Amino acid sequence: MSSDDYVYDEASGEWVSAADAPAVASTGVEVRDSVGNLLADGDAVTLIKDLKVKGANQTLKRGTLIKSIRLTGDEQEIDCRYEGIKGLVLRAEFVRKR
Repeated sequence: MSSDDYVYDEASGEWVSAADAPAVASTGVEVRDSVGNLLADGDAVTLIKDLKVKGANQTLKRGTLIKSIRLTGDEQEIDCRYEGIKGLVLRAEFVRKR
């Protein structure tokens, strides 16, 4: 991320710089990946196993890079975007922080 990037903080209703985003706890929930690394909004993650996407007739392969994740407030779910799939929610146990 560059210094010009901003992230929307749902708790405060304000846009904060991406550099300050980890310092602003929007959910108060710690989300950890499959090996125990702490995840934050805007992180990039890699899939650790093949995942079939329900409703999209598509399989995301192991090693697929997912950029700019968003935390949902649930300690095991992360919201993300991927080509051709809207509203993709992944379980934190299937990703590793990049």
